[in-house]
Amino acid sequence: MDRRIVIGLIGLLLMAPAQCGLAPTPQQLSPEDEAFLEDLSRRAFLFFWEQTDPNTGLVRDRAGVNGERRSDLASIAATGFGLTALCIAAERGWVSQVEARQRARTTLEFFAERAFHKNGWFYHYLNARTGAREWASEVSTIDTALLLAGVLTVRQCFASDAEIVALATTIYERVDFPWMLNGHPTLFSQGWMPESGFLSARWDTYSEHMILYLLAIASPTHPISPEAWYAWRRNPITYAGYTYIHGAPPLFIHQYSHAWIDFRRRREERGMRTDWFENSIRATRAHREFCLRLAREFPASYSENVWGITASDCVRQERIQYCDWGGPPPRGFPRDGRIDGTVVPSAAAGSLMFTPEISLPALRTMKERFSAEYGERFYGRYGFTDAFNPTTGWVNADVIGISVGITLLSAENLRAGTVWHFFMRNPEIERALIFIGLRPEG
Repeated sequence: MDRRIVIGLIGLLLMAPAQCGLAPTPQQLSPEDEAFLEDLSRRAFLFFWEQTDPNTGLVRDRAGVNGERRSDLASIAATGFGLTALCIAAERGWVSQVEARQRARTTLEFFAERAFHKNGWFYHYLNARTGAREWASEVSTIDTALLLAGVLTVRQCFASDAEIVALATTIYERVDFPWMLNGHPTLFSQGWMPESGFLSARWDTYSEHMILYLLAIASPTHPISPEAWYAWRRNPITYAGYTYIHGAPPLFIHQYSHAWIDFRRRREERGMRTDWFENSIRATRAHREFCLRLAREFPASYSENVWGITASDCVRQERIQYCDWGGPPPRGFPRDGRIDGTVVPSAAAGSLMFTPEISLPALRTMKERFSAEYGERFYGRYGFTDAFNPTTGWVNADVIGISVGITLLSAENLRAGTVWHFFMRNPEIERALIFIGLRPEG
């Protein structure tokens, strides 16, 4: 059957609100847990409110834990989280609907009308004030996808605002997804450079890219084949009794796509028939076990309620660098030799929506124990520091936008399912999930 006919038939089915993703299902939390998450979430939102340029809507890549401005380097991925944060804040009354809409409109106007794009794709890093390319960065597939996730979230959250809807639709429908395949039938290049063309690396193995492939399959103007969903490798791993699909070391690969896509009660109809929500639960539990085993080497750093390693700042050769670390490693491979006892709070925080029974105690324990030791250097204006090392006493002075973002979105999905609710109301998304074979169960 012609794809356009199928889309039309599915569209009729999707007219009913019940088909627009699962309704929000507030988690039953203790008053103490709810108060903790309210405080953490409001602090995380404050990062996006204060570190966004008022003229472009671009969100700075990082800031000091207590609000210190580091530079005007902005990240489009952080901006995608920031757009989504506006919906959370408007729903919870942290800012007014008028303020949130205006901020969203500013951001969308910038990307629709002023930002450089290559066939709809954007540079990874931009100057927050001018919008110019920074760091000779690539036109990035995954970072554009995270931006688009925020764009489509505000399109539904502020659906009564015709201008926001039109701008968001323009940004999404302009993206030429097949162009970024660079001749491959199903697998995306990781980016493009004006100086040298397409990057040779492809998104060919399970990672945080599920949001990228879903948006591409869902595109009403420039779609790719649903077969692309099954083209990337799925490598199973078993660790501490947990079997799951694994990829790069950082735990965030199991979190970012889930911040928007509601995979609950869905299972693939083909291949390994993976339940991706359950997969992230197992990955988080295995990661905690990995940290507990590291406690033998770093007893001051890791324990039952102090755990978590994902991409973060780190100290290497007496300099602060960015480490894409985590674990556990596949069987037969040594653990990352860079691991030195550093703990990254966003690892546990980003899994709140999967494993609140272990993530909440970890975050509350870390706040109580290390705030007493390090004060506002550890838990400040924007919440937890990006990373710290109880073994050496190092506390990072910064927070990083994407880590603050996954903390906020995961906490909100745990509390009320708000992000899932708005993102899944985009009819293109449900149609794509049906094309893939990820229909709701039951």
